[in-house]
Amino acid sequence: MAQCLRGKAAAAAAAAAGVSAPWRREASASYHHTIQAVPRETSGPRAAARERRHGRVPAVLLTLAGASPGNGVAHRKLLTAERKQLVEMVKQSPYFLSTPVRLQVRAGERSNAVVHSGTVLPIKVHRDESTGHILNLVMVQADEGTMLKVNLPVEFKGESACPGLKKGGFLQKIRTSLVYLCPAEHIPPKIEVDLANLDVGDRVLMHNIPVHPSLKLLSKNETMPVCKILASKPVESETMQDLKS
Repeated sequence: MAQCLRGKAAAAAAAAAGVSAPWRREASASYHHTIQAVPRETSGPRAAARERRHGRVPAVLLTLAGASPGNGVAHRKLLTAERKQLVEMVKQSPYFLSTPVRLQVRAGERSNAVVHSGTVLPIKVHRDESTGHILNLVMVQADEGTMLKVNLPVEFKGESACPGLKKGGFLQKIRTSLVYLCPAEHIPPKIEVDLANLDVGDRVLMHNIPVHPSLKLLSKNETMPVCKILASKPVESETMQDLKS
């Protein structure tokens, strides 16, 4: 009995301290990593507007015809997801469009029956230009072994240690994203470019960025620089000319 009371007291103390019970943390983690959706039977502007009025976001799940994106789309599944959850997921993940997540499709809004589940990759989030509200979501099935074309954000690290920047140089960021063909199980959330050893005049080329060996860079010119360390900040006309070259 004393042990039971101590357990209840500990739980109460944890709640008072703002610490969630383990099952609550687990449920919260699942909520932020699993998109909950239900099927929708109708499409078009009116049907989409009706979904949005009820706090939902029209979504589409694409399934590729084969293991490669070049084979085209074999199936489109119309879904609807909770807007509040999607907003929270996008807020929690700065790499939402390059991070595979779980998808669980229930038979209906009030049903616990799961009709489809699996791993998907969000590839497009359409927003209202004036309000920023999420209007539509497009996902692709990301089963293990599937090759997907992914637009990966480029992040630059090591600026504080960069010799060229310490000398007063300027970091010219030429590319902020790169497209790779990735196995679904090896999609990185981002591509990191290390500046720690770059001096004035140095540059990092696309094909010089270390990535997982299973990733394939999709570019007509793999020798194009992703960034340069310039002696000084260029005038705008020079920057535009360099981007065109």
